[in-house]
Amino acid sequence: MPPVPAPPPVPPPVPPSVPPRERLGEREVLRRVAAEPLVGLGAGRALLMQLAHPEVARGVAEHSDFAGRPLARLFGTLDFLLIVTFGTPDEVELFSARVRGLHRRVKGEGYSGTDPELQVWVNATLIDSALHVYRHVMRPGADEPDLSDDYCRQARIVAEVLDVPPGLQPDDLASFRAYVDGMVASLEVSDTAREVARAVLWPRRLRWLAPVLWVFRLVTTALLPPPLREQYGLPWGRTRARLADLVLRTGTDLYHFTPAWLRRPPQRLLVRLATHRVNATMRHSRRRRR
Repeated sequence: MPPVPAPPPVPPPVPPSVPPRERLGEREVLRRVAAEPLVGLGAGRALLMQLAHPEVARGVAEHSDFAGRPLARLFGTLDFLLIVTFGTPDEVELFSARVRGLHRRVKGEGYSGTDPELQVWVNATLIDSALHVYRHVMRPGADEPDLSDDYCRQARIVAEVLDVPPGLQPDDLASFRAYVDGMVASLEVSDTAREVARAVLWPRRLRWLAPVLWVFRLVTTALLPPPLREQYGLPWGRTRARLADLVLRTGTDLYHFTPAWLRRPPQRLLVRLATHRVNATMRHSRRRRR
């Protein structure tokens, strides 16, 4: 097992300026970006970046049914993100408490689900993947405001509601990018991470979705930072790069030519679907513990 990488320096904790519940009023840009279906293209990228941290990989491997439910971790994280982004303050508090309870049970040699540095990394992968899709796939026009800085700042609430200490997350876009770049450079993908990644990218129980999964693998591999793509040993080359570029450029065109009211699902529908899936995942988790 490779040694656990030392995370790059992060700003020291500082007292919170606004309590998390009140910060939920600052979600306009977070909601604007997260409402775009194209952001979902970065889901696989975020998951593989998370797994590249050996402690996260061990936690997922030892505390989730990734073989039987290979996409549960992927959808579980995204569903919680949707609830925090679009839910009411009461909904956010309810599900945050439930997720904190799940995290307290995730313990093993050298890792804990309540480790704030791991939680910072997991949230950073979600933020970075959303911004990557925003910049390189959605490609806002020159006459549109750049939402990156506001999105980065507002998306910190996803970790804050899980009790990550104030000030532990990078406090601006420049320091955030430095943090992510430093982490990517320091991570060493473990065999455990590769095993979980194979189960997610090539799920045996979902072979009937072969065409969809092929596109999912292609896009995930294309968007993943090259150092991690190489460490995972994912197949890549000129032909795959051209196919991925075609898929992503099609997504860009659809984004620019489809009206926002048509491409964005209703926010309450997103919350209801996410709530249903989170509840189902928690029921499954309780049955596994019996």
